[in-house]
Amino acid sequence: MIPSFLSIDTATRHVSLDASNPEFYNNPNAAYAALHAHCPTFYWEQQKQWFFTGYDHVNALLRDRRFGRQILHIASREELGLPEPDQHVANFDLAERYSLLELEPPEHTRLRTLVNRAFVSRHVEKMKPELTELATRLIDDFEKKGEVELLSAFADIIPVTMIARMIGIPEEMGPQLLKWSHAYIRMYLFGRTREDEDGADKASKEFSDYVKGMIAERRANPRDDLLTHMIHTEHKGQYLTEDELVSTTIVLLNAGHEATVHQIGNSVRVILESDYNPAELFKDEATTERTIEETLRICAPVHIFQRWALEDVEVDGISFKRGDKVSLILAAANLDPAKFSDPLVFKPARSEAANLSFGAGIHFCIGAPLARLELNVVLPILFERLPGLKIAGTPAIKDVYHFHGLDRLDLRW
Repeated sequence: MIPSFLSIDTATRHVSLDASNPEFYNNPNAAYAALHAHCPTFYWEQQKQWFFTGYDHVNALLRDRRFGRQILHIASREELGLPEPDQHVANFDLAERYSLLELEPPEHTRLRTLVNRAFVSRHVEKMKPELTELATRLIDDFEKKGEVELLSAFADIIPVTMIARMIGIPEEMGPQLLKWSHAYIRMYLFGRTREDEDGADKASKEFSDYVKGMIAERRANPRDDLLTHMIHTEHKGQYLTEDELVSTTIVLLNAGHEATVHQIGNSVRVILESDYNPAELFKDEATTERTIEETLRICAPVHIFQRWALEDVEVDGISFKRGDKVSLILAAANLDPAKFSDPLVFKPARSEAANLSFGAGIHFCIGAPLARLELNVVLPILFERLPGLKIAGTPAIKDVYHFHGLDRLDLRW
């Protein structure tokens, strides 16, 4: 069944879909199911770009070195017919210039190698007691009230606190980091406005200036934290420049909490709207892990990653020229009926394909072990501490695409 807000021409593989339509962003899975049935590779007319939703295509393209996150390392703007960058977002562009998300080897390899040690599973596992203490303390604050708005009282706080601790930024900066991050990521949204761009640029300047101050302080007074590690560790005789340190710190702070906030809310909602008993879903480590992976599959927090064609290439019968952009819908790949039985149904006992919510290939999310640990630790505590947890009122979904999360989730018990 094709939703009324979606128009598909299977002959040309062209699709018309308004991403600002609440029917779509409130339930994108319905659109993805229709696309899988009729047109899994399609040209999105409003975005003027080809999109892939099939699991095998998305998985392969994430790893395909004929595609990359940047293009200007192999061709000039003039060659590609790209416009000059907008000056009103110069601060944002500078903050993004050395982002791990945007670079290709060899620069990506050097930066990732310097940062990766802090995020490997055996290292983040040591944070479990801190996570447990933080989640417990937050629940203590609202347990006796019998109700809570989960995002502001719980989900917003945990990821930003943990990533700030890792990097070495004072916890009391958490609310300001959230403000900067929320303004910053509006640059990634479909249909962003000039107001969004101006807000993102202002946040980028303030964010960068703050990080530069922290770098200067750590150079003078090294500590046992990730920022000190990045400043003082070399890779093949090279240290990170200040601009690289700023970009890397900002991307770690943004990516280290934004998606996890969404996923905590998404996961709690999916579990409470299901027929499953949370006590059974979280009865031991194995069932907890399967439950978390299934929530990541069915309600991923980040839906799209884009790639540039680095050479002329054909995929699924579509010819791309060097400099063309393609988009991969990770959240749709997670719903491919060729990989997942009853893909729109929450089934925590699944043992099918791995979800692609963290990507794949050299740009696989560096913070995946931390995000998974946070979800696997705090959600069982939440449901154990608040038996009889229920949704109170309709969850408010963020009015944006391609991040998928809640604005508020009111709960009672």
